[in-house]
Amino acid sequence: MNSPTTEKFLGLDHLRTLAIIMVLVYHYRMFAHPEWVDKYGQFGWTGVDLFFVLSGFLISKQLFEQLKCSNKICLKEFYTKRFFRIIPPYALTLILYFSFPLFREREALPSFWKFITFTQNIELDLLRFGTFSHAWSLCIEEQFYFLFPLFLLLFIKFQKLHTIKYFLFSLLFVTILLRIISWELFIVPNQNADNVWRIWYMKIYYPTYTRLDGLVTGIGIAYFYEYSSCFKKFINSNGNLLFLSGLVVVSFSFWICSNQTSQSASIVGFTLVSIGFGLIVMSAVSKSCFLYHSKSILSARLASLSFSIYLTHKGIIHLTQMALEKLNIGKDGQITLLICFINCIIISYFIKHLIENPSSKIKNYILKIKS
Repeated sequence: MNSPTTEKFLGLDHLRTLAIIMVLVYHYRMFAHPEWVDKYGQFGWTGVDLFFVLSGFLISKQLFEQLKCSNKICLKEFYTKRFFRIIPPYALTLILYFSFPLFREREALPSFWKFITFTQNIELDLLRFGTFSHAWSLCIEEQFYFLFPLFLLLFIKFQKLHTIKYFLFSLLFVTILLRIISWELFIVPNQNADNVWRIWYMKIYYPTYTRLDGLVTGIGIAYFYEYSSCFKKFINSNGNLLFLSGLVVVSFSFWICSNQTSQSASIVGFTLVSIGFGLIVMSAVSKSCFLYHSKSILSARLASLSFSIYLTHKGIIHLTQMALEKLNIGKDGQITLLICFINCIIISYFIKHLIENPSSKIKNYILKIKS
């Protein structure tokens, strides 16, 4: 069996770096912060949607490459890779949150079983269980990693892989429809309630079935990139145009989502954000785009640390601000913000070298034995 050769897209490192910076600035608003963070960080939540598009594209592209090469998917290999990439740093983060209360940015954690089953995003009540709430997106990605290869196997079994584009379009339609239904059922009757934002997060923002836009967009791009020579040629010939188009769509989606919990943002805003980022991802894999050819050591390093930064950043910021306060350094200053972000990077660097790299070696050893 021929092994698929995975192309290295340098441009995607820049997008991973952008995504983690957006998330950092957005979440920094929950701590003491400079005034500009509110203004420039208000759309940082879309960094998660960018991560969804990237994951959908990269993971499904690997699977489509396997299919083109051998007409089958090696589930053991796929799940082994995902396990050793995700679980070790995630397990460390859980140990920090559940064993060291000082690490928690808020008081209460959801039940442990919700974290280990990756169902914490379902019915997540921010008001009661706000600690490590950002694991919601990891839950969605893990559910995707587990289920999508199985769906692909069904398409292969019935020789219907060419119909996956219709399945993806239907899935996008369903996720929008479910947001409309959720809005009518849960938000409209509570629009005058003081905690309507809590219901909005619980019923619209966090559930998997209402947040499939980014993953579906990424999968769709990967499918056409692998199976349509016309699509791939179009991407490679129009990289900078795709980038500009993506910026326009993202800017328009930000205008739609200026009030994040509004009806327009809830129903079409998430989709527009994902489409805009999808166009930018397409530009980043285009040989005619400046992103494709721009190599940056800084972007590459931050991109490689982005997962562990995402997992631990709230706890690190919380501990850093506590320590600086004891040193009589103001928590809402620019220096404090810089120190917090540097600490996030430093801790993630140690996690990468002490946890992620060794687990990667174990993964490679296991795969070598199996092969």
